[in-house]
Amino acid sequence: MATLIADKYEARKAEVNARFEQLRANEEELNRIFARIYNMEGEVPVEVEDKYVSVARIFDTAEEIPESYKGNRYVRTKRDEVVSLISYAVGCMFGRYSLDVDGLVLADAGATAADYLARMPDPEHVTFMCDEDNVLPITDDEYFGDDIVRYFVDFVRAAYGEETLEDNLRFIADALGGKGSPREVIRAYFLKEFYADHCQTYKKRPIYWLFDSGKKCGFKCLVYMHRYRPDLIARIRTDYVLPQQERYRARLGHIEDAEAIAEGRQKAALAKEKKRVADQAAELATYEEKVHHLADQMISIDLDDGVKVNYAKFADVLAKIK
Repeated sequence: MATLIADKYEARKAEVNARFEQLRANEEELNRIFARIYNMEGEVPVEVEDKYVSVARIFDTAEEIPESYKGNRYVRTKRDEVVSLISYAVGCMFGRYSLDVDGLVLADAGATAADYLARMPDPEHVTFMCDEDNVLPITDDEYFGDDIVRYFVDFVRAAYGEETLEDNLRFIADALGGKGSPREVIRAYFLKEFYADHCQTYKKRPIYWLFDSGKKCGFKCLVYMHRYRPDLIARIRTDYVLPQQERYRARLGHIEDAEAIAEGRQKAALAKEKKRVADQAAELATYEEKVHHLADQMISIDLDDGVKVNYAKFADVLAKIK
């Protein structure tokens, strides 16, 4: 049955905000009781200020948050709720979570897609299948079959239905903010903001790791730490980095052919595009060497060592944690 995320959001907001007001009322009633017990009625404040209520309160935008709530770390916005949904979707893509069962699914070292299927109630009819190779490419266009934006769209379709897909993508994009079509806004979020949000959620100990070639966005991909295997980096190089390099070479060739017959504004636009692609290609060439070096080492990790120790082993190819 098709479902609108907007309706789900409104229902959650109403539930969360009602809980906020109930907790405030409970705390104020306790204050009255203790004031009466200690004969301090009228001498101590009974009312609980907004910023001291310690459960979530949701506002549609940051601009709507009253001054009285400033300092309350439980205050959330529509964007926060959508970001949480995206984080859950990525978890489903990696098999950490599933639309078919509650709780954690894949959280053991080196877990595979086969392990995921083994934990499904009906392995032949899975609502949303996790990624096979534990690599989700994040690029400025849809180059790969498991492109993260295409995969996210598939998640929204599986979770909420085909009929409401475009409305739901529009709702998500509007909450994130930005220019372009809903898919373009979502792609820009994955390229530029997702990892910062993820690191903040996990207190700078991310469980999804971002392989990142640099500021030109020549290549990025996410992997799930718990599914890491020693051959993972070699597969990233072979199945993603090298094909992406070939795409850049082919794209530059097409641009040069077009430049030969272009004039005026079209020629200027092609020159700008050529520089952008050339910069991405150069960045990726340097990055490929780093990836190659680590791939040859077949590095193992121990989950018991924690994120900080394991992340440092791949510092040359992973995004900086800020």
